[in-house]
Amino acid sequence: MLGVFYSFTDWDGSYVTKFVGLANYTEFFKAPDYINSIVMTFAFSIINIIIVNVVAFALSLLVTQKLRGRNIYRAAYFVPNLIGGIVLGYVWQFIFNYFFVSIATTFGVEDSQSLLISSNGAIAALIVVSTWQYAGYIMMIYVTALQGIPTSVIEASVIDGADGWKRMISIIVPMISHAFTICIFLTLVNSFKQFDLNLSLTNGGPSKMFMGRAINGTELQALNIYKTAITRNKWALGQAKAVVFFIILAIVSILQVSISKRNEEEA
Repeated sequence: MLGVFYSFTDWDGSYVTKFVGLANYTEFFKAPDYINSIVMTFAFSIINIIIVNVVAFALSLLVTQKLRGRNIYRAAYFVPNLIGGIVLGYVWQFIFNYFFVSIATTFGVEDSQSLLISSNGAIAALIVVSTWQYAGYIMMIYVTALQGIPTSVIEASVIDGADGWKRMISIIVPMISHAFTICIFLTLVNSFKQFDLNLSLTNGGPSKMFMGRAINGTELQALNIYKTAITRNKWALGQAKAVVFFIILAIVSILQVSISKRNEEEA
């Protein structure tokens, strides 16, 4: 509640001298960089949610097979989640800028360039690294759900002649629908509040033209709020953006959980 109060004032991080009403809110809703951060956050989140869950589910199916050393595979896929986003971003920045470019040059690719030099490429790189970091964690939730399916049910479906795809759609997916609800919610929240990886990998760049102005092309909403308050020293404006960010995240999360729960009941 204190944050909401500050968003209606001229708070400078230490003191409040006057109320400004909705001035902070009207100011940033006209700003191209803020509008772009909302658009990019939604676009990044939708794509990231889909890719992370598809990759995580595929990995969970792989490591629940009767493979030699499957516990090693589980640990290996989970390890990236233990690395901090800041460190991970700088490591992958080096990989994109030097390692991949060197490999491409070695194989004779002319004018090879890093993905990070364009805003679209940088967003793609951000999704790749986010998936690499987070898919292993989500995989473990799917693994737990898959192991909870009774073996007798799977054996009965095999006897009834259900092939792999039909068994997947008709039995496995409905029986672990609760896991999909949890995993989609977790990836949604993680995607919307993405900050550390965005800061260290791209720092919001490179620039692009939007609404007639040059802005940071990959600046997601959390990073935009941080830069407004910390870098530009506009604390009240940053707090107002944070209030709107909280409201958007709450609405999206409630809608997602409601829809997923409804689908679970229908299943």
